[in-house]
Amino acid sequence: MRIEIYTDGACSGNPGKGGYGILMRVPEKNYQKTFSKGFRKTTNNRMELLAVISALEKLKSTENDIHVYTDSKYVADAVNQNWITGWIKRGWKNVKNPDLWKKFIELYNQHKPTMHWVKGHAGHFENELCDKLAVAAASSPNLEIDTYFEGLDNNSLF
Repeated sequence: MRIEIYTDGACSGNPGKGGYGILMRVPEKNYQKTFSKGFRKTTNNRMELLAVISALEKLKSTENDIHVYTDSKYVADAVNQNWITGWIKRGWKNVKNPDLWKKFIELYNQHKPTMHWVKGHAGHFENELCDKLAVAAASSPNLEIDTYFEGLDNNSLF
């Protein structure tokens, strides 16, 4: 079954309050659902990547044809330009957001999604919807803590 995942991240200040938005769609079943979450202090790139991770974590089977659409060159090019292979070979040395990339690669290897880059803020309906979800999440009163980014994750200190 084909599953389409559209994602976007947003940040008010960089770093600052951030959020992500996700639209997941199963075209053959005419089914879709949206998700979003906000954080009190993070970066735009973290939100772009966390959106994809969060969507892949929601998948119940590894047998589907997954297509991820993102306006983040950071995320799309890491896979499509094969940057991530070099990062792994170097043990994540000098790589920003290694906590998220390690989660991402585990999920990527399970689900084998095809990554698609779409131009942001260019009238792409699904991307615009995800942007609105991400901005609203970043503006919500109930923001979560990005513990790794804020240095509150004890594992990140060593």
